[in-house]
Amino acid sequence: MKKPDSKLYPGTSVRGKWSGRNYSIIRRLGSGACGTVYLCKNDQGDTYALKVGTDSARMMLEVNMLKKFSKVQGVQLGPYFVDVDDWVAANQVTYPFYVMEYIDGLSMQAFLKGKTKDWIGVCAIQLLTHLEHLHKAGYVFGDLKTDNLLMSKTRVRWIDVGGVTAIGRAIKEYTEFYDRGYWGMGTRKAEPTYDLFAVTMIMMEMAYPHRFEKGAHPRKTLENRVHSSVWLKPYRTFLLQCWQGKFTSATEMKEALSKGMLKRSQAKPVHPKTRAQRKTATASSDYAEMLTLSALVAAFLGISLYSFWL
Repeated sequence: MKKPDSKLYPGTSVRGKWSGRNYSIIRRLGSGACGTVYLCKNDQGDTYALKVGTDSARMMLEVNMLKKFSKVQGVQLGPYFVDVDDWVAANQVTYPFYVMEYIDGLSMQAFLKGKTKDWIGVCAIQLLTHLEHLHKAGYVFGDLKTDNLLMSKTRVRWIDVGGVTAIGRAIKEYTEFYDRGYWGMGTRKAEPTYDLFAVTMIMMEMAYPHRFEKGAHPRKTLENRVHSSVWLKPYRTFLLQCWQGKFTSATEMKEALSKGMLKRSQAKPVHPKTRAQRKTATASSDYAEMLTLSALVAAFLGISLYSFWL
């Protein structure tokens, strides 16, 4: 098979060789390790994400993962699977492709603009909640990074499961910045703690949008970055504890982060009445965001919003 054209132009028709189902390309969304993803629509006008590649075996592994994790214990971990087929291009070369749910959302960085630093913790809690279910199913995400995440409204969604690896095996895909091996903090063996380290690096990237090098002393580099960031101040102890190996499961890490956030919120309650000197619109906005944060954290910790306020 030849390398597929990285530019399938809007209006290009991708018709399944075996099913005859047709998908019209709208625009390019991005590239993965083994193909390019496009926004498309079917003949009924429904929009999906379509991935075209060259390696049929690799593509089928991703399809199997999508099917497996479409629902794990009732939780939607990744995009739901729609279709898989082959496409015979105009040059008569056959390319495998699959179709999945299109998740309309924002990048983590775009979502966090204008938000308070508490949203870093909320996003991390959601990631850890998803990882709980994935690890219980016997897998790690592997290539966990912001490029593989989108914020749909206030919910974190995974958009690429190509790096998912069975626990006990070697990590098959990784990106250096999020890889504990790169930072000298562990091996590239697929185990839950590999993903936990990646979560801390996603939190770091929320504070430092431009990824940085590890330097001569990797751990010291990370510690210095944590202490230098105002955005990461509420999470300093938590991050250092993770790097010291205190957390061995996503559940432990999520509970520690959630309880820390709830404790800070209770220590400094915010109410519109305390902001009477400010504009009403600003006070209402702050109060609404605080309620949203409280509800999200309480939900992921498994407690009621009522007990949060007691």
